[in-house]
Amino acid sequence: MTSQTWRSLLQEKYQLSLRLFLFLNALSALFSMLSPLFRVKMITVPLVSILTLSIGLLIWRWVSQARTISLNLISLLFGLLWAWHIYLKQPHIPQHESSYLIIALMSVLFVGALAFINNLKAFICHCLPVILTVLWLDQGQHTIRMLYAVALPMVGIVIQHLIQKRNDAFAQGLMFKLMEEKKTLTDLSMVDPLTGLYNRRGFQNRLENLFALGSERNVVVVLDIDHFKAYNDHYGHMMGDQALARVSAAIRDAVRSRDIVARFGGEEFLVLLTNTDLEMARKTAERIRQRVFDLRIPHRFNAEVATNVTISIGLAPMHERNFNDAFKLADKALYKAKHLGRNHILTSEEMETEQ
Repeated sequence: MTSQTWRSLLQEKYQLSLRLFLFLNALSALFSMLSPLFRVKMITVPLVSILTLSIGLLIWRWVSQARTISLNLISLLFGLLWAWHIYLKQPHIPQHESSYLIIALMSVLFVGALAFINNLKAFICHCLPVILTVLWLDQGQHTIRMLYAVALPMVGIVIQHLIQKRNDAFAQGLMFKLMEEKKTLTDLSMVDPLTGLYNRRGFQNRLENLFALGSERNVVVVLDIDHFKAYNDHYGHMMGDQALARVSAAIRDAVRSRDIVARFGGEEFLVLLTNTDLEMARKTAERIRQRVFDLRIPHRFNAEVATNVTISIGLAPMHERNFNDAFKLADKALYKAKHLGRNHILTSEEMETEQ
């Protein structure tokens, strides 16, 4: 789950509350027209407006799928319309039917509680105009009953709001933790565990990001430790791993932070030198070769020959973001460099000249 998914879920929840609110208002308005309280039929302007707006907005939401409606504004508008309707109808209710205001108030509170159980602001915007209107029209005759009718759902909504807020905070915190763990796992899957350099997948990911930034002047450098199989055979794989780690660190330290360094195979490495030309890249390759040589890692190639661990390097410029062609040329240059005596550097241009 991403933060975008979280926002999408909140938006969907928001839209469901809006649809339920509009549906309940349309139903209440229709019921008030067809079967009004105490048989006093009054089709008022606000009542028609509530029915028309509810149906119209429901159809508009279904057709356009727009997300520009303010829930607080809509709830306040409908609250004002219901308050206006109650104000117009109350004088026509017989005096002995004193429960009209309480029933009207409870109806509005019921709709608000169902639609906005997790939205305290919208609930208040919808109910407050009706509460104030009913209290004013009642003139203190049933104040205690009305306050109780208001307080009960209000307390329930507040408690539900606090619970939901806490649950949302917990869920969001859990989501961010999962995202961090996912990023960590993704990073680990792109890094070679022995050397700490990028693996093939990590290199490909960095290469795509580099192209997205519009980098054009790049040079591919392929490196290989000379006679490394013989090193492993003589010293063992544990010492071989230590040698690989030390050579990797030397390569990384010899290039810039913006350059991409990866372990491409057992003893093969790949460096992408960014924003540079072949001449400067060759100087960097020489610095890498020298740093590896200066490690002075003993390497007894056979019983007669004792030397240090060295590397051979092939280079090729990358044209028009064509990495594969540049890699093939650099790999050929590396192969040729090894045949020239190892511990050697050769560019694709020098290879063509020698041929």
